[in-house]
Amino acid sequence: MKVIGTAGHVDHGKSTLIHALTGIHPDRLKEEQERQLTIDLGFAWMTLPAGESVGIIDVPGHIDFIENMLAGVGGIDAALFVIAADEGIMPQTEEHMAILDLLEIDRGVVALTKSDLVEPEWLELVIEESRELLVGKTLQDAPIIPVSAMSRHGLGQLIQALEEVLAQTPERPDRGRPRLPVDRAFTISGFGTVVTGTLVDGSLSAGDPIEILPEGRGGRIRGLQTHNLKIDHARPGSRVAANLTGINVDEIVRGEVVVRPGDYRPTTMLDVRFRLLPTADAPLKHNQEVKLFLGSAQRMAVVRVLGTSSLRPGEAGWLQLMLREPIVAARGDRYILRRPSPGATLGGGRVADPHPKRRHRLKDLEVPRSLENLLEGSPAEVLAEALEQLGPVPLAAATRRAGLPAELVEPAVGELAAQGYLVILGPDPVTAGEDALVTTRSHWERLVESATRHVQQFHARNPLRAGMPREELRSRLSLEPTLFAAAVLRLIDSGALVDQGSTVRDRKFEVRLTNDERARVDALIERFQSAPFSPPSFKESTEAASEELVAYLLESGQLVRASPEILFHSQAYKEMVARVQRAFSKQESVTVAEVRDMFNTSRKYALALMEHLDTIGITVREGDVRRLARGLKAAQEPPND
Repeated sequence: MKVIGTAGHVDHGKSTLIHALTGIHPDRLKEEQERQLTIDLGFAWMTLPAGESVGIIDVPGHIDFIENMLAGVGGIDAALFVIAADEGIMPQTEEHMAILDLLEIDRGVVALTKSDLVEPEWLELVIEESRELLVGKTLQDAPIIPVSAMSRHGLGQLIQALEEVLAQTPERPDRGRPRLPVDRAFTISGFGTVVTGTLVDGSLSAGDPIEILPEGRGGRIRGLQTHNLKIDHARPGSRVAANLTGINVDEIVRGEVVVRPGDYRPTTMLDVRFRLLPTADAPLKHNQEVKLFLGSAQRMAVVRVLGTSSLRPGEAGWLQLMLREPIVAARGDRYILRRPSPGATLGGGRVADPHPKRRHRLKDLEVPRSLENLLEGSPAEVLAEALEQLGPVPLAAATRRAGLPAELVEPAVGELAAQGYLVILGPDPVTAGEDALVTTRSHWERLVESATRHVQQFHARNPLRAGMPREELRSRLSLEPTLFAAAVLRLIDSGALVDQGSTVRDRKFEVRLTNDERARVDALIERFQSAPFSPPSFKESTEAASEELVAYLLESGQLVRASPEILFHSQAYKEMVARVQRAFSKQESVTVAEVRDMFNTSRKYALALMEHLDTIGITVREGDVRRLARGLKAAQEPPND
C-alpha cells in the first residue's frame, strides 16, 4: 500500500483535484470549507484500475501554512505536483518543488489543473515552463498531464500515469522496528483515542503494546484501520489509523511517534548530511538557529557545521544538530531545515547518525568518512560503523543503530566475521540471532588492554589479594552484566586473565609474602590451631597481623568467616560442620547450647556457627532449635576400629 502527497502553490486546485479523483474532499475543517483554503493536512484514498488502494495526503499551499505541508509530505512514496495552467509557476510552486527535491522524492506526476481555462498556445508555454522547473530535480522525468477537475478532462490519463509511477516504486522495507509518526490525534465516541500517520520501518498489529515517544507513555493498540477498513495487521508504507488504549488524546500531539517498547530512544543530537539551497539568501553559519522538520515533527535546533565555519548557497556538508527538545529519528531519515524568522526553506538532507557523540567541528576530521559509511555504505560497512560507535553490544542494538532490514543482518555479520573484523563474545549469531553479543576487533583489543590494566593496577594496590573481584572489574569496564560475563569468559579462555571463582587475576601474578608477613601469618595460625573452637576474633586477628593479611588468609581459604566478628581455621571449621551434621543421625534437632557443649566453647562461637549454617543452607532454625535442611542427609558416625 502506497501514499501519494500533493504539492504546489495555493489556489492551484489541489484539493479540488483530489475530490474529483476520489470523491472525498480532503478539507475536513469548517474554516477550510468556509474559506475554500486548505490550512492543514487532508486525507483521501482511491483504488487504482489494477486494484491497488492508495492513500493521498493533501497539503496546504499557502506560505503561512508551509510547516503543516512539511508535516505531511515527508512520508509519501510519490508526489502529485499541481500547477494551475492559468497562473503557471508561482512562489510556493518553486518552494514545494525544492522541498520535494531535498526529500529525494523521485517519483511523481505533474498535473496542470484548470487547463480548460487557457488557450492551447498558453498551455504549451506552461508545459515548457513546468519542464524547465523540473530540470536537475529528482522529479525531472515526471510526466506532465493537463487536467480539469471540473470537466474531468485528463483525469483518466492522470490516474494511469499515477498507477505507472507507483508500479515502479519499491515496497517499503520492513526493518522490524515500526514507527507511526502522528499527524492527527482525536477521539471517537465509544472507542477513545485514535492517531493517524504513515507507518514506516515495520509492521503493527492489533493488540501490540506500544509507547508514545519522546514522552514515553505506554499503551496498547486496540484496533487498526486503513482507508476506513478494519485490519488486524498494518504494513510499512500504509496510511494507518490506530485506536489506542491507556493513553488520553490530550497526551498526544503531532510529531510524536507510536513505536513498540524498547525499539527506539529519543535523541537531542543528530549528525546529518545537508545541502543548502542555491537560492538561499545567505550562508548557513555555525551556531545558527533553525527549525528542523522530520517526519511529522518540528523542533528548534542549533546548527554545528562540521569541518568548516559555514556553508555557502548550493554547498553540501555535514552538520550536527543540537535540538532543544527530543525527537525520534533513524539512520536515513530525510529532513528539512527552515529559517525561523523570516520563514524560509534553507535546505535538507538525510540523518546519518541519530545518536552521535558531541563533535568538535574542526578537530574531528575523520567524521565525514565515518558518517558517509553510515549513510551510503554497504550493509556490512553500515553495521561495522555502528559497532565502532557502540562498542560491545547485543547484535540487536547494533542492527537498530545501523537501521538494517532483518534480511540483510545475517549476510552483513557473515561478511564482517569472514574479514576478522567482528568478534563474537556470546552465542553464535546463527543460533542466537540478534541476542548474540558482538563487538569489533579494535574494540575487543581495547577491552583486553583495559581489563588487564585494571587487574594489574588492582594487584599493585592489593598485593596480598589473590584476585580482583569480578564485580569491581565490571564496574571499571562499564559493561552490562551479560556483556561482562561473556567478555570475561573470553578473556579467561584466551589466557589474558585467570579464573579465581568470584575474582580474576593476571596470568603472571601470585601472592608473595615477605619474611615479616610470613612470620605474622604463622603466629596467627598457631593461635587458631591452639584454640580451634574458641579462636581469636576478627578484631584480635587484625591487631595481631593486619587487615590485609587476614583478608589474604580468608581469600586463600585458610580461615573461614562465620560472622562479621567470628573466624575459624579451615580445619576446625570442617570438623565442626561434620560433627553437627553427624548429630542429626541420632536426633532430629539440636540447640545452640548442645553445640556449645559439643565443642566446649562459649555461646557466641556456637551461635555464630549455627547462624552461619542456617545461611549456607545446611540447617534451618525452628524456634530455639535447628533441624537439618530438607533434602540433606545426616552424616554418619565413622565406624569404630
